[in-house]
Amino acid sequence: MKEARDVDVEEWDYDYEELLDRALRQLPETVKSTESRFVIPRAKVFIEGKTTIFDNFEGICNYINREPEYVMKFLLSELGTAGKIEGSRAIFQGRFSPNEVQHQIQRFIHEYVLCWECKKPDTHFARMERVWVLKCDACGAIRPIAKIKGGVRRGRR
Repeated sequence: MKEARDVDVEEWDYDYEELLDRALRQLPETVKSTESRFVIPRAKVFIEGKTTIFDNFEGICNYINREPEYVMKFLLSELGTAGKIEGSRAIFQGRFSPNEVQHQIQRFIHEYVLCWECKKPDTHFARMERVWVLKCDACGAIRPIAKIKGGVRRGRR
């Protein structure tokens, strides 16, 4: 029996495409899937008078694995308004469409949740010396994150 290093390359009758097709056929369906397992729930937002109520705020924060206070701070800063967290809802002063709120949530996820290298949501905040970074648990990538300016007032539960 010949060892692997003694085999001549000419003995192999495969070309690259055949080998690639063969490897793809042997992969399990879950690995082949191009659909993301990370699908953000749609924001349930409605307007009451001069205020906007984000009803499933806490559920989305739990889904993206971020503190509600941090997400609220970002939303208040980006929407340019005041607001508070009341129970599992966020309440903003002013009228904002559901699309505006959803857009800001997508921006938050892009900036503070998804890894810039592998695009996976398996990240967390970490402090390295004096800088806050987003560290990916999937690929190990690290990148600094910008500080969010603004404040949050916690309402009664």
